[in-house]
Amino acid sequence: MPSAAAFTAEDLVACYRRGVFPMADARGDDRIFLIDPEERGVIPLDAFHVARRLARTVRADRFEIRIDTAFAAVVAACAAPRPGRMETWINRPIQALYAELFARGQAHSVEAWEDGALAGGLYGVALGGAFFGESMFSQARDASKVALVHLVARLTVGGYRLLDAQFMTDHLEQFGARQITRSQYRARLAAALELDGDFYSLTPGTPGAGVLQAISQTS
Repeated sequence: MPSAAAFTAEDLVACYRRGVFPMADARGDDRIFLIDPEERGVIPLDAFHVARRLARTVRADRFEIRIDTAFAAVVAACAAPRPGRMETWINRPIQALYAELFARGQAHSVEAWEDGALAGGLYGVALGGAFFGESMFSQARDASKVALVHLVARLTVGGYRLLDAQFMTDHLEQFGARQITRSQYRARLAAALELDGDFYSLTPGTPGAGVLQAISQTS
């Protein structure tokens, strides 16, 4: 358990590179714990599943998808309490570390906007050909799911090979998420880190139909 004061952005990047990630016990607890689970949740980019109803929502372009325009707001929304989850693992030191990674171009947000308001989104860390999904939130139906679909298309077009979901959940399983062993994960991570993914390869404003096409070409 490193001291939050001594834990730097460089330390955080080094953690991701060796397969561990930070968490806190609670929002008000400034301690940082490093997690190295025996089994890891990943979302295979070549087997990502989009349900028909969600595909219709994506194709309808109900949400305006923006990249990296409200990173701090996305992280703050992910850290906020909500029904069914009054506590969060994103404490203030962790939040500050991600802000620093964002300033360095190593963290990104995918945002779903509706009528000029931030309706949902997600954020994560990008290193080489690996993207480490950290958290997502939704204030409108399907907002975070649409953001995830756009993320997968962006990673696919950008040459990424690993989308780390950390833990398996029923929510992620619907998209094709799988659980793999620690050794399998580290092998995939090592291979992905050798690559040079481009988070901005997907043309800004690509409509939902184009996003789904990018995904289907590799599924």
